[in-house]
Amino acid sequence: MDGTVEVRIVKRYVYLLLPLFLAACGGGWNGSVQCAPYAREHSAINLRGAAASWWGQARGQYTRSSTPHQGDVLVFRSTRRLPSGHVSVVRQVQNSRLVLVDHANWEPGRVTRKAPVEDVSPANDWSRVRVWWSPIHGMGKTVYPAYGFIEPIVLGST
Repeated sequence: MDGTVEVRIVKRYVYLLLPLFLAACGGGWNGSVQCAPYAREHSAINLRGAAASWWGQARGQYTRSSTPHQGDVLVFRSTRRLPSGHVSVVRQVQNSRLVLVDHANWEPGRVTRKAPVEDVSPANDWSRVRVWWSPIHGMGKTVYPAYGFIEPIVLGST
């Protein structure tokens, strides 16, 4: 085989396998190192299922917001790169455009703590975010759509 054919084969496998790694937030490939179970275990939000479904499930049950607070869960929308979406637990609010989160499986099979997430939405409503990517020691270039924050405030309780 010449080098060009080998490179094409490797690229094909990378493109085929990458969605499996990214989809693991809602799937079962890596045990408890999935974003949804991790967020449930490390926040006061008790929801289940694919990460992106948490936003809809929270309606009428928890407060949803476009303003981050410590302890909130940031919910990423489902995309081609993130078929199941993603959830992260806010550990610290730096300012209106920057939070530090703990999340599982952003880097496949790992828990990342105090990872910066930056709001890049024009309206400062956290509908578009960029996320720290440790392998490059910087913010990733991809902009991800997000729903916003689920607050650990149960609606209807007094």
